[in-house]
Amino acid sequence: MKIEIADSEIIAKFANEQTKTAAFELILNKYQKQTYWHIRRIVIDHDDADDILQNTFIKVWENLSKFREDSKLYTWIYRIATNEALQFIQKKKQNFNTSLDDENAEYLSNKLTADNYFDGNQIELKLQQAILTLPHKQRLVFNMKYYENMKYEEMQQVLETSVGALKASYFHAVKKIEEYLKKPNTR
Repeated sequence: MKIEIADSEIIAKFANEQTKTAAFELILNKYQKQTYWHIRRIVIDHDDADDILQNTFIKVWENLSKFREDSKLYTWIYRIATNEALQFIQKKKQNFNTSLDDENAEYLSNKLTADNYFDGNQIELKLQQAILTLPHKQRLVFNMKYYENMKYEEMQQVLETSVGALKASYFHAVKKIEEYLKKPNTR
């Protein structure tokens, strides 16, 4: 049976030089997997997600002593992960001088189907392809709500957007996904 250690205890251990490394390992054990999947849903590619995950936890290590505990620890980590992923996409966009919209959805969809790490069935693949057609912000909000079951208030802290805007983004994302899934002959 796994014993769950409170974030406040982990943060206290991190503040102590003797237990700092052990505390960080606790953070990794507790949040690494779900953070990876959050990043992966943003960037799609496993290798890119792995690199961004590493950068995220480097920033967590470097900045945890400054964490003010005015949000949950995982919300703070998700904000860092989201920012890292969005910066990565922005750099990639600038390097290849491309748009993050239509042609990128096709590119990401092809990457998804060629990905050795994707183990979903045809229904999951079709859902993922539908999600990839969404505008970037709607995709982010949909993934956080649908896959991570985040509350709008938590998303608000991560994305720094109003709850009303997040609800609207999710609503529009769901409608677009439903329309995509109703189309015949979609991949």
